[in-house]
Parts: sequence; C-alpha cells; structure tokens
Amino acid sequence: MSATPRLALTSITKSYLGRKIVDDLSLDLMPGQVTCLLGPSGCGKSTTLRIAAGVEAHDSGTVMQDGMVLSDGRTSVPPEKRAVGLMFQDFALFPHLSVAANVGFGLKKSDSRTRVEELLKKVGMGTHIDKFPHELSGGEQQRVALARALAPRPKVMLMDEPFSGLDDRLRDEIRDETLDVLKAEDTAVLLVTHEPSEAMRMADEIDLMRQGRIVQRGAPYNIYNAPVDIDAARFFSDLNVITGTVQGALTRTPFGEFLAPGLADGTEINICIRPHHLKIDFDRAGRGPNPTPQDGTAASGSVVRSRYLGSESIVEFKMDHDGSMLTATVPSVFLPKPGTPMWLMIRRDRCFVFPA
Repeated sequence: MSATPRLALTSITKSYLGRKIVDDLSLDLMPGQVTCLLGPSGCGKSTTLRIAAGVEAHDSGTVMQDGMVLSDGRTSVPPEKRAVGLMFQDFALFPHLSVAANVGFGLKKSDSRTRVEELLKKVGMGTHIDKFPHELSGGEQQRVALARALAPRPKVMLMDEPFSGLDDRLRDEIRDETLDVLKAEDTAVLLVTHEPSEAMRMADEIDLMRQGRIVQRGAPYNIYNAPVDIDAARFFSDLNVITGTVQGALTRTPFGEFLAPGLADGTEINICIRPHHLKIDFDRAGRGPNPTPQDGTAASGSVVRSRYLGSESIVEFKMDHDGSMLTATVPSVFLPKPGTPMWLMIRRDRCFVFPA
C-alpha cells in the first residue's frame, strides 16, 4: 500500500454562525481502503465530505490529493478538476438519457463505449445498457449511479448515505457488490453513514465522529470491542449499565467485584455490558449458579417481558437488589413467562468500565 494518502484532510475546521461544525478534523484515505465516517445526524459528517469534494469551503486546514494541495483555506481546486467520484442518497440520474449515456456522461468519446460496457458488466447491468432510468428499479438505478461515478476512474470515491433509499435485503446485496467493485478499482473510499451495521459491514477503518470531532478511529473489530467511552459503546448497540464506587481499584456490586485500575477511590463508575453478553441461568429453589472468576457472582431477578424477533429473543428483567431493569438477548427462541425468577451473570471479559 502506498505511503502517500490518496486524500488527506489535515486540521479541517468549519463554522456556521459561530458554531464549529467540523472541529480540527484530520483523516487519511488510502488506495483500496474503505474509511467510514460514522456518527449521529448533525455531527458534521456530510460537511466533511463536501469539503473533501471541494463543493464547500473550509475555514482552516488543508485538503491534499497524492501529496498535492487541493485547498488550504485560501485557494481551492474546483470540484470538476479533482479526481473524485461522488455518490449521494439521490441517484441523480439524467431521466432523458439512456443507461449508457448516463454512465458515459463527461467521458471522452474515444474510450467511452468500452469503459461504459466494462463498468455496466461489473455492476450486473450489461443487459440494461439501452434502458432509461424510469425503466429501472431502485437497486438497478443504484448500480448505474455507481458505474457513472466510477467511469472517469476517480482516485477517490465520496459516498454520502448512498444506500439509505433501498430496502434492507437489497441494501445488503448492493453494499457487497459496491464494495467488490470499489476494491477491484483500487479506489480510496470515504463513506458517510449514521448506521453502525453499515460501517461494520463495509469499512476497513471506522472514524467515529461526535460534535465535529473524531473521537475514535480503528478497525471495526477494535472500535466495537474497545470503545473509548460509554457513548461510543452505546452507539454500536444497546447497553446495560450498572453503577458502582471504586475502593482499592475494585468496585463491589451484587454481581461481584469488578476491576477499576487507575481510578481513584471514591470514583463513581459505569459498568457496561451488551445484552448478548449477559448470561442467564435458571433458579434452583432460590439458589443460582456458583460464582466463577470469569462470570463473577450471579444476581437474582424476575422476567418482566420476553419477545421473539426471528433470529433472537429479547428478555427484560427486574433485578431483586434494586429494582433496576436489565435486558438480555438469547439466540433463537427463549420466552420465559413474566414473573419467572432467574439469575444473571456478567462476563468480565465482555464488560466495559468507564468513569461515570
């Protein structure tokens, strides 16, 4: 992999009406790598993408492509002169042009037909070359939009929620196909999304964004399993949160002791566990399972409700020690009746401890 980023954003800042929308943001896009800018609506993702594309000016910082300055807050290369492809939620196909004409729009005539046929075959649209957009389904229009964006051989592809208009089953299929084509073209990709599942499915690197800043970046596995704070953990899934107080680098709870290294005595902490990492055991005449080093001590509760969602069941418990509610998910069908007494344990290697 080249040591020089295809696209580099360095210390980018952008404000509206005195409020920073993008705050000292830096990121590098490498050839053949999908970088996902992930975060809630309004955190500055799309503004960052528009700055990278050159369609929006930034207040300070530098945008570079292959080591050459595109914009630095004083001068800016116009968008049409950047080797950048764009894909948005709106496919924006020209309704009066055929599929072939849409894909070949802006290409030199000398090589346009060959390139158009090559790309339409890659995205599975080779037999639709003479159709018009109104004759295509949403998924087919998305494939044509991808082919059109790739036609000029952009070094960078910028994608702003491009799959949000598709139904769930088709969305997964189109995502995978898109990823295969982009990898084959060795394109550097910046994908903007607010969906953690999409980022996990597509990204080589996730940059988690909040209030204009990147708060954590890393491979999907690492960012999911080692979140930087409780908000980062909660962005990827529901969380159960148990509170405690540190004494001697330990926190004592009804679920046993938890390590809290590096935190001063008296610090209030949140112990977080995802629903699918809670362990459930049956009540045995008022007794639960024996404590273990891995799972700690079992705490008793009773079932409030349970629901089956097809691939898993969700069970909600009211805990006996303080009346708090905890939620567990179980693969396949598990539907205990309300009021059923049960015991819960927390896997020590699957919980996160954060200062409250």
